[in-house]
Amino acid sequence: MWDTVMSAWSSALFEPLHEPVTLAVPAFVVFLTIEWLAARHLEDAAIGPDGRSRPAPGGYERRDARASVSMGAVSIATTAAWKLLALVGYSAIWVYLAPWHLPADAWYTWVILLVGVDLLFYAYHRMAHRIRLIWATHQAHHSSEYFNFATALRQKWNNSGEIVMWIPLPLIGIPPWMVFIGFSVNLVYQFFVHTERIDKLPRPIEFVFNTPSHHRVHHGCDPEYLDRNYAGILIVWDRMFGTFRAETHRPTYGLTKPVGTYNIWKLQTHEYAAIGRDWRNARPWRDKLGYVFGPPGWAPSGVRQADQEVHGAAAVHGHEAQ
Repeated sequence: MWDTVMSAWSSALFEPLHEPVTLAVPAFVVFLTIEWLAARHLEDAAIGPDGRSRPAPGGYERRDARASVSMGAVSIATTAAWKLLALVGYSAIWVYLAPWHLPADAWYTWVILLVGVDLLFYAYHRMAHRIRLIWATHQAHHSSEYFNFATALRQKWNNSGEIVMWIPLPLIGIPPWMVFIGFSVNLVYQFFVHTERIDKLPRPIEFVFNTPSHHRVHHGCDPEYLDRNYAGILIVWDRMFGTFRAETHRPTYGLTKPVGTYNIWKLQTHEYAAIGRDWRNARPWRDKLGYVFGPPGWAPSGVRQADQEVHGAAAVHGHEAQ
């Protein structure tokens, strides 16, 4: 098994030319720079009627972009650590549990890999929006109120959920080093859908692939856009499983409850802290577990009822005061 680990480590991690993300970094820098230079000629951000920032399409904000790039830089180190841990586990699964070993030089192995990674990404991504504990790892990526190539680099530091989701790949015989290559290809593709500079593409492309238009919907916090378009490369998964939504208007980007900071540590950890507070304040174990494993925004029925009454009373009072 250790021969497999060292071979995979050498193939996927030690040699930069085998790592698609490493190869793509210069392209990331070039595209980000071009978009940022173009954004300098745009109007300043405006404040919408709901009090939220409404930047010009394709706009940049220096502090926001710096936070995104910084989170991406840290994620390179944290992802490498998670990959090292996964490599040992995947190698053991591939050596001892896989019923067969797919050849790395066969075209069909790469097709199985790329389609498998994309389907598993869809499943994990959907879980990340519906299970609060996993959402805590992912929400930092959605925290920017801007949508540009810098936002694509606003990556999470905790990749443990994805590591678990990839287990079926070595289990069906895909060499462990190929698993990392497959996910990196998926990640590189997703960089290029984080832009407002590209409108809708030709209909056949929009029907099959994830595009900037589809992914803008995913980053919107508008009620009609929430929890839609989880795709990595292929939007067909959303169409098949009922989570697709076409872009009908420009989204309002960011979280439903803005964090209000550019501190990258707080952006990554604030939801964990919120889960901890809710856990401590909850009494029945059912409520404690609901705050951890329920969807984001989950609350016991009594609390939800009270919140609705408070919001309703506020709305009535505001109407009477007009």
